[in-house]
Amino acid sequence: MKPQFLIGGATSGSGKTVFALGFLRALKKRGVRVQPYKCGPGFMDTQLHAISSGVESVNLDSWFAGRTHLQYVYNKYGERADVCMIEGNSALFDGYRRMQGSSAEMSQLVSVPVILVVNARSAAYSVAPMLYGYKLFRPQVKIVGVVFTHVSSPTHFSYLKDACTDAGLNCLGHIPYDESLKLPQRHTALTQSVRSEIEEVAEKASVYIEQNIDIDRILKMCTRIFPCEYTLPYTSDVEETGPVILEKKLRIAIARDSAFNFMYKENLDRLSSLGDIQFFSPLYAKELPDADMIYLPGGFPELFARQLYRRKEFLHHLKSYADRGGKILAEGGAVALLAQTITARDGGTSYEMSGILPIHCFVNKSGIVSGYRMFSHNTVRLKGYESRYLSFENSDTDNTVISKVTIENTRGVDSGTPLFRYKNVIASFTHFYWGDTDIIGLWD
Repeated sequence: MKPQFLIGGATSGSGKTVFALGFLRALKKRGVRVQPYKCGPGFMDTQLHAISSGVESVNLDSWFAGRTHLQYVYNKYGERADVCMIEGNSALFDGYRRMQGSSAEMSQLVSVPVILVVNARSAAYSVAPMLYGYKLFRPQVKIVGVVFTHVSSPTHFSYLKDACTDAGLNCLGHIPYDESLKLPQRHTALTQSVRSEIEEVAEKASVYIEQNIDIDRILKMCTRIFPCEYTLPYTSDVEETGPVILEKKLRIAIARDSAFNFMYKENLDRLSSLGDIQFFSPLYAKELPDADMIYLPGGFPELFARQLYRRKEFLHHLKSYADRGGKILAEGGAVALLAQTITARDGGTSYEMSGILPIHCFVNKSGIVSGYRMFSHNTVRLKGYESRYLSFENSDTDNTVISKVTIENTRGVDSGTPLFRYKNVIASFTHFYWGDTDIIGLWD
């Protein structure tokens, strides 16, 4: 038995992330070990969780993997924790197809109750019918209570408590309106200064939570049996699904710094099972580590275009490695590192990159491109999520195949996202999840 719960938003922009960070920090200050999770494919919130709690956060996404695998992942990482906390994605019932992929579905999948977070900035007692609807819409989704954010005064909060009472839900407390409780924009690298901003938000939110929310009551209300039960049919070898054991351990080099840090925790565990991992920084490295495989995870290299351009020796080594047939897997923004050039802003300087792929990358004028993706290659079927601010244009395709593999969205429609292949270089703007897949099969 241990406290377990999902923080869900009544709407997008409800303030659930600020509440989650504050709750994590409040429990950390009490000496309570919390295992944070993020429902959905996002990378930024998992990094915010880690900063606030000191524990690596884990993504849970029902588009990526089946129910049994997700239940296994939830149980595996929560085993040594005192409390398990999942931050939801978007609004509570928003999924890629009705409730499929939603936070509400995840709460049922791992059998945890929901704390509903409501932005009360422009409402008072009128939230009552909305709360009543949330309570009755799917009764099997257990909402244990409500936390309000952006509350302007004690009088304002009294109206909100009345609304909870009349809707038949517990009022668990509030976070007052504070202009300084703002998180950095999403298209931001986690530099030291940004980390300091996040620390300040987490600390201030934790103080508000300690003052206005009964933490002990929430933990008591949300105590449930752990581990969650596996969905039948269950096979005892669930831990063994995925990559086969190789005769020879691989040497795997993984890029990780402020420009390249979008990676799923379970992906790293899979790579660890294949060989010995060594991390390196494209922002500071002069040479490429000796490796049998290079993994370039996503991030925002466009924010460091000039600094990457100056790593000429490293970029030369990367291209030589690719030309010799070295295995490289690049995802998301890391595709730009393999391009001919990258242009960080409209009308700005085009900085030369490694030149492995015959494309030029530039920041997309129309904003972010995002959505779930899937494709099949040989015996491998991969699912993932695309979220990028970059676009590209071809310069020459004589030496590089832009794969004819169709990368589809959740409706089975061609997403228009390319898969690049040059010798043993595989690159895609999609961040793939291979926590239960044989990733090495991509090169077969």
